[in-house]
Amino acid sequence: MAEPLADPAELAASLGVAADDAKLLWALNAASRRFRGAVRHPVSLVNGDTFTLDGHGREAVLLPAAPVLSVSSVTLDGTALTAGTDYDWSADGFLRSLSGCWRETLPCIGGVYDHGYADIPEDIQEVVIDQARALYRIDPGVQTKTVGGQSVTFGVQAAIGVTAQWTDAVERHQLNRGDRP
Repeated sequence: MAEPLADPAELAASLGVAADDAKLLWALNAASRRFRGAVRHPVSLVNGDTFTLDGHGREAVLLPAAPVLSVSSVTLDGTALTAGTDYDWSADGFLRSLSGCWRETLPCIGGVYDHGYADIPEDIQEVVIDQARALYRIDPGVQTKTVGGQSVTFGVQAAIGVTAQWTDAVERHQLNRGDRP
C-alpha cells in the first residue's frame, strides 16, 4: 500500500483523536487513493519505475507520471537510445524524439525513470486532509441523522464529495488531460 499523501498527526490534531486511530488511517488512505486516482499518477516519489508507451507518430509522448526527476534509459523496439542524441525529456513528463517523430507502433517505447515528489506539495496535503476529515466524520450516503433531540444534516461536500479547493489541486497536478473523452 502506498504511503498516505499527508501526515496522520496533522489530521489527528484536527479531529482530536490519536494518529494511529484505525478509522483516521482508513480515511487518510482513502482520501490519498482518491487523489491519486483523480490525478492519474502516484504523486509520491517512485525510483526506477518502468514505462511502456505507444508510438503515435508525433515528436513527443507523455510519460505516465510527473514530475519527472530523471530518465535513466529509453528503448525503441528494444534498441537502446542515447539521451541528448536520440531523445530528451522534461520535468512535466514529455519524452521527445530528437530524430523526428516516434514511430507509429503500439507499443514501441520503453524505459526507466524516476518521478514524483519526495516532499508532497502543501496544496495536496491540505486537500487530502480535508477529504479525510470529511470521510472520518460522515456516514456515507447519509444526508440527515437524528439522535435523541439532535439532528445533523451534512452539507454540499457530502453530497458531491469534493470541494472547489480539491478540484483546483487536482487540475494543477493531473496528467494526460488530452485523452479524456
